[in-house]
Amino acid sequence: MTRVLILNGPNLGRLGVREPEVYGSASYTDLVAAGERWGAELGLEVQVRQTDDEAEIVGWLHGAVDDGAHVVLNPAAFTHYSYALRDAAAQVTTAGLLLLEVHLSNPAAREEFRHHSVVGAVATGTIAGFGFDSYRLALSALAVRLVQSA
Repeated sequence: MTRVLILNGPNLGRLGVREPEVYGSASYTDLVAAGERWGAELGLEVQVRQTDDEAEIVGWLHGAVDDGAHVVLNPAAFTHYSYALRDAAAQVTTAGLLLLEVHLSNPAAREEFRHHSVVGAVATGTIAGFGFDSYRLALSALAVRLVQSA
């Protein structure tokens, strides 16, 4: 079964209580359950992780390369400035794996500082603005791409 890591950056562990008008009222626990369910429906083995630590998420991306796992990545605040994360994400795609950047909200419709992603240029694609469905859409796109390349 194809392995996929759903990796989430800072503050996403606070889903449901952090700015529900922006990020919705569903919890991080709800996201984990939904991600695993959507993956199973698509024949993907999905593991969902979240950290507020930049070094940890960089390490997870390195592990994805080493293990041959595709990645759905919500870099959260790291999106806009973490070149360490960008370089680790580039290693995923350089290794021939898929990396889809996701965002719950649409960063382009928010504050100016959120408009630029350092990760977007090295991602296979970006899906933003659909709440939890951003993850579902990313997993679906990943599954389609895998079938097309088989």
